[in-house]
Amino acid sequence: MNKTSRQKKGHSESLRRKVEDLVRNFESELLGGDLRSKVLALIPIFHGLRNLGKSFIPAEYASAARDRILYYLRRYLHIIINGDELLVISGIQEYARRVRELRVQFGWSIATGVTVKEMREDEEEEVPAEFSDMRPSDYVLLNDIQDRDASHRWHVANALRKEHGSVRDKILKYLRANIGQNVTNEELRYVAGDKTEWARRVRELRTEHGWPIVTKTTGRPELGIGIYVLEADRQSPEHGVLAASVYELT
Repeated sequence: MNKTSRQKKGHSESLRRKVEDLVRNFESELLGGDLRSKVLALIPIFHGLRNLGKSFIPAEYASAARDRILYYLRRYLHIIINGDELLVISGIQEYARRVRELRVQFGWSIATGVTVKEMREDEEEEVPAEFSDMRPSDYVLLNDIQDRDASHRWHVANALRKEHGSVRDKILKYLRANIGQNVTNEELRYVAGDKTEWARRVRELRTEHGWPIVTKTTGRPELGIGIYVLEADRQSPEHGVLAASVYELT
């Protein structure tokens, strides 16, 4: 065990003993105190547990809540992580906001259980079996490569999200603003105003309206899970128009 590991273990053990003493002292309060005194006695225990969770990752690796969350997700790449785990390791209640910042502002491909569920319900996008049981409060880091253009795309997505118009039109505008670039499922869901229909609208743009949108399971197997790419800013004849033309020729 190296020096850093020993120091981390010693710090965590010190915090654990402190929490243990607080819990032991709480016994008498639990038996005889009134409601408010019990609540007040729990506060230092709560803070002690929070500090214990934060201590698992040394400050030299990750000093802020957002950094600890990223460290944890990268440590368990492709593994489903429940929100309660991030609550413990971050030490803050608003951990979900930090996850969102990592995704939309810093370009980390973090999928939520909600988005994965909507992809699965669309039935066309193949979702790995190990992600099929994700709950709404679950997260998974899909790859360990940071997309440094994500911040710029977030500003575009934010503007389109606020526009009037259909979900399909907003998604198409966003894809056309990012031709040839990897766009994540979470970005498309955000542009769609978190509407559950976003995955179906992407499929319609490809299969019915002739836009060359590819995914891992529709032409580009090298792409990551949940990645969409508009390969070119051109539209093939729409399915309905093409069918009518064939009918006329016959």
